Amino acid sequence: MISFPNAKINLGLHITSKRKDGYHELETCMIPIPLFDALEMILDKKPTWNSTGLDIPGDSKDNLILKAEKLLRKDFPGLPNLNIHLHKNIPMGAGLGGGSADGAFALKLMNNLFDLHLDDFFLEEYAAQLGSDCPFFIENTPKIARGRGEILEPIDLSLNGTYLVLINPGIHVGTKEAYAGVSPAPPKVKLEEILADRSRWKIELVNDFEPTIFKNHPEIEAIKSTMYSAGAFYSAMSGSGSSVFGLFDLQPSDLEFPNRYFRFEKFL
Repeated sequence: MISFPNAKINLGLHITSKRKDGYHELETCMIPIPLFDALEMILDKKPTWNSTGLDIPGDSKDNLILKAEKLLRKDFPGLPNLNIHLHKNIPMGAGLGGGSADGAFALKLMNNLFDLHLDDFFLEEYAAQLGSDCPFFIENTPKIARGRGEILEPIDLSLNGTYLVLINPGIHVGTKEAYAGVSPAPPKVKLEEILADRSRWKIELVNDFEPTIFKNHPEIEAIKSTMYSAGAFYSAMSGSGSSVFGLFDLQPSDLEFPNRYFRFEKFL
C-alpha cells in the first residue's frame, strides 16, 4: 500500500505567548501544497526500513514514521511486521512540514492497512504525540492552527487556480535561531479577518520569524523581494524557514533561481 505525503505552507505565523513547558503558542493558517514524498508499507516476515531520494540526517529512531508505527503497536500489540520504504522529496528543515506529513500519513496508511477503523479524531490524537504540525496532515485541508499547532479549526479558503512558486535556498534554520528574535504578543487582529481580505495580506499577514531570519540570512529576504518584483500578490517565508513561496494570479514567466525551485499551477 502506498501514499503520498504532501508539504504545507503557512499563511501568516504569529507567536502569541510562551508556555511554562518551554513551548510557544502560535497562530497560523496552514495550506497543503502539491509537493510530495512517497511512502510505501507492505506486510513482511520481518520489519524493514529504508529510504531513497534526499538523504535523511540523524538516527532512524527519531524518524516520525517509525515513531508512528511504535505508537500504534503500543495500543495494538500483535500487528504484522512491515516493510517500510520512504522516497524523500520534500526538503527537510525548510518550513514545509515534510517530516510531520510523513508521520501523519504513516498513521493513516497503517490504519487502512491493518483495518483499525480509527476515525480522524483518534488519528489526530496519535499525531499530536508525534509533533505539533502532525495533526494538520490527518484531514489535510486548510486549517487555522493554534496552541502548539495541534488546535485546528477548518477555514473556507481556496487557492485553486492561483500559481504557486516555491523556492528552497538550501539554508538550514534551526529552532533556536528562529525563536531567538521573537517577542510573543497576543494578536491585535483576528487571523480569519485578515485572510478574508486578500488586499490586506501583503502588509498584515506576517510571519514573526522573518525579521530574525532575514537579518541572519539576507539572501532569503532577497527571494521574497524577487517574488514581489515578479508580480506576486503575496509572498512569505513558510514556517520557520528557509523556504519562501510566492502566490500569483498570472503565471510568472521570467522567475528563475539557481537553487532548488518548484512551480505549481494549482493547489491541492
